[in-house]
Amino acid sequence: MAVLNKIRQRSLFLIIVIALALFSFVLADLFKSGSSFSSSSQNIVATINGKDITREDFMQKVEAAQRQAGPNATGSQVINQVFEQEVRLAIMENQFEKLGISIEKDQMRDLLKTTLATSPEFLNEAGMFDENKLNEYIANLKETSAEGYQGWINYEKSIASNALQQNYFNMVRAGLTATLKEGELEHKLEGNKVDIQFVQIPYSSIEDDKIKVSSSDISDYINKHKKQFEVKESRDIKFVQFNEMASTEDENAIKANLQGLLKDKVEYNDVSKADETIIGFLNTTNNESFVNGNSDIKFDNRFVFKSGLPAVAADSIYKLSEGQTYGPYKDNGYFKISKIVAVKQIPDSAKVRHILIPFIGSQSAGPEVVQSEAQAKSTADSLLTVLKGDKSKFSEFVTEYSSDQGSVNNEGRYDWHPYNSMVPEFNDFEFEGNVGDLGVVKTVFGFHIIEIEGQKDKKRALKVATLARRIEPSEATVDKIFRDASNFELAVEKKDFEAAAKEKNFKVLPVNSLKELDENIPGVGSQRPIVRWAFEDDTEEGDIKRFNVPNGYVIAQLVAKHEEGLMSVEDAKATVMPIVRNQKKAELIKSRAKATGLDALAKAENTTVRTATDINMKNPTITGAGREPLVVGAAFGLKEGQTSKLIEGANGVYMIKVTKVKPAAKLDNYQAVANRVAQQKVNVVSSRLYNALKEASDIEDNRAKNQIQ
Repeated sequence: MAVLNKIRQRSLFLIIVIALALFSFVLADLFKSGSSFSSSSQNIVATINGKDITREDFMQKVEAAQRQAGPNATGSQVINQVFEQEVRLAIMENQFEKLGISIEKDQMRDLLKTTLATSPEFLNEAGMFDENKLNEYIANLKETSAEGYQGWINYEKSIASNALQQNYFNMVRAGLTATLKEGELEHKLEGNKVDIQFVQIPYSSIEDDKIKVSSSDISDYINKHKKQFEVKESRDIKFVQFNEMASTEDENAIKANLQGLLKDKVEYNDVSKADETIIGFLNTTNNESFVNGNSDIKFDNRFVFKSGLPAVAADSIYKLSEGQTYGPYKDNGYFKISKIVAVKQIPDSAKVRHILIPFIGSQSAGPEVVQSEAQAKSTADSLLTVLKGDKSKFSEFVTEYSSDQGSVNNEGRYDWHPYNSMVPEFNDFEFEGNVGDLGVVKTVFGFHIIEIEGQKDKKRALKVATLARRIEPSEATVDKIFRDASNFELAVEKKDFEAAAKEKNFKVLPVNSLKELDENIPGVGSQRPIVRWAFEDDTEEGDIKRFNVPNGYVIAQLVAKHEEGLMSVEDAKATVMPIVRNQKKAELIKSRAKATGLDALAKAENTTVRTATDINMKNPTITGAGREPLVVGAAFGLKEGQTSKLIEGANGVYMIKVTKVKPAAKLDNYQAVANRVAQQKVNVVSSRLYNALKEASDIEDNRAKNQIQ
């Protein structure tokens, strides 16, 4: 009872405690799950000057860009490309809004008219742009394809953005000018010249090891030049790569296997219960079937000149006669044996004209094509019959019937072009026929009516059958590489990474200053998983992880984490040490050099007085001493006959005397020079303006945080 009374007396206190406990539980859950407080940020890829780029919109554009880029572009490359486009768009739109400039509906129509002026689907019978056709096209897209219509909207936005950017840049250019005073200054910078005598005491005259540069010296320099040494967050890693490569034994086995295909051999047939002779590569008469059944590269039925043979074996193969073989030889990741199937004299170039009659389903056939294959063949044969009687109609038929836009404007003609530059059937007709031949040839594009107008320089050509086997590791080799990687992974858990690698003679490869959005690992290629791991919060210095990479494995160790801010003394050492060392050398030289004249200084430093003529400010270089802006500037601050004090230059300490001042000739009018200065300003707008806007923008990049890459 006493306990209950105490509880009642402290009920308010208990309510507060329970409330706080529940609140802390909710807060913990929120932070743990990243819901209310972070879900919005997880959906934001970047924020540029207050404008958010959402994940959904961004990924839609990435997918579209990836489809357009094709398989050769990596995901990270496409993401970076789209990101830069979105950043540029956001920065420029911010400028457009501030200036109140936009593209109105009538302007958009004019832009589309200009952009699509040569698109066939929007031209009328007279070949002029027809706005009605454009309206029909857009309306049809809107009704039939939401995805297509959205693509069109994005296309219009892109055109509008480009036009606005052009207008913006033109406005900036229009505001750039140069005054007559600027023209006069430019003329003087180019034309004012001085002759000098000078003594140079080069920094190289003092040995580096006599000058001590401490860590504090480097640190002081970094702090005085902070902007030069600002760095983003980065990581250092090192790794050992285990490549699944064919061993010498594997290569020998592949070569032996190839050589075993050369000769006939007798094998027991389980079906016929008798020995059968298997014809080898040397004696087979069906080379195409033999190659296709035994090679990793299919039979190529074309003739080739010497230039078309594998470079590593071209000389040897080209000397062979029909039926002879050469190999095995190694070429581009394969072992090969090549056999001469046929030898022929073929022109190395030809000139033809043709008429292309496409049919429904033929490659590149447009929606206007309505003929079936049989109908197209009939049309081509009919035209051929007419042309055999009157070739003068060829040009007329090209204009009326040919769908090959690449040759229509040249009367269907393809001027001199090399062997094997056309599709096989077309190529065979024009190079294996004779000048004047006229015929119909079917290709993937349709039916071609071809006339051979010329052939040049017949040369020896070969038809080569090549047996090829890819050079790849055997299962035993793959297993060994897996064991080596696994054993090393276990070893580095107990031993130092470098020591464990040295013990097994494995090469350790360092990678320094990896950035969070980097993609490539030198020597390995595109490896975002390794970079992501290095930047994970849970990954600590010294941690080790194994990664599967193309054709092998990587065992990586995180060596160091570098936070965003100023570069560390160790990282800046290579850059800063020579600078600080030269500063100390300059102090040493100036402290010992007491002479006030050139001759005395030259004698004291065991050097000579040299001369330099026609020095100017525009190109501050001293003959024999190099680029020295401070020294040249000092020269123009002296009067004729005046001697300077000691000057600390880029390559040494100097004393100079101006022997002659040569002012630039005065001009009656500096407008021409001012115009040139103005043009120089205009010329750099495109390259510098956007970069300046970007540098001044507030850009928050969340790609790595939100695992976009």
